[in-house]
Amino acid sequence: MMTLSDAQAYCTTLTKRSGSNFYYPLLLLPRLRREAMYTVYAFCREVDNAVDEPPAGTDPKAQITHWRAELDAAYHGHPTHPVTISLAEHNRRLNIPQKHFEDLIAGMEMDLHNTRYATFDDLSVYCYRVASVVGLISLHVFETLSPLATRYAIDLGMAFQMTNILRDLRSDAERGRIYLPLEDLARFGYRESDLLARTYNPNFVELLRFECGRAQGFYTSARQSLEALPRADQRALTVAEAFRGVYSRILRRIERSNYRVFGPRITIPRAYRVAIGVGIWLRSRLT
Repeated sequence: MMTLSDAQAYCTTLTKRSGSNFYYPLLLLPRLRREAMYTVYAFCREVDNAVDEPPAGTDPKAQITHWRAELDAAYHGHPTHPVTISLAEHNRRLNIPQKHFEDLIAGMEMDLHNTRYATFDDLSVYCYRVASVVGLISLHVFETLSPLATRYAIDLGMAFQMTNILRDLRSDAERGRIYLPLEDLARFGYRESDLLARTYNPNFVELLRFECGRAQGFYTSARQSLEALPRADQRALTVAEAFRGVYSRILRRIERSNYRVFGPRITIPRAYRVAIGVGIWLRSRLT
């Protein structure tokens, strides 16, 4: 039998080893909230790996079925995986709706069936499920659940996922995936074959300028929702703001590079990520 301590240690180690932009801002949280977020991240990572990097000899669809069963066990039975054992324990305190995790799995499952999105409305469903839902889960951890906070989480998730899509155009193209809406490619005269061949030309620059503007709109909307929240709720969302600080800077680097996303992956150095998080945390405590 795995102990709760061992299950939590598994989630913490997985999050730390991932090198994700999410690890360092989470260090700003009190222990219980931090451990809950490590568990949420570990769940996301395990399901994502089941789709993109399934264990040798396994069927990704079967892996998705397995994770749905583990999730149901975390809420109604006896989970067997370290991540869902830890999730079950945290959920006794946090009461996160099971549907949020079901939506998350459904979003990642979309990568098994969809390699193209005709419209932005179609893409929005994907972005909501794989990113905004993580924000909605996080609100339960941060214990701020007002309608404005919900709007903030949804818009910030959309902004994060759009930033990821723009940054990862090269690696996604190598997998034959195009996340940018095909209606947008047509609008700017940039073909699917151009993107798969990673062609950089004036049409691509205009396409990326448009998509970056769309992502910036979500960051702006999230910030406006945050500013309308009571001060206590703003402080509760300090870690989310640290994430916004990192990801919005990635988006600005894409813009400042003149949208050269087919070269080396655009990132923020670890020390800079830490500095951003600490700076945002300090400002939240001093204002």
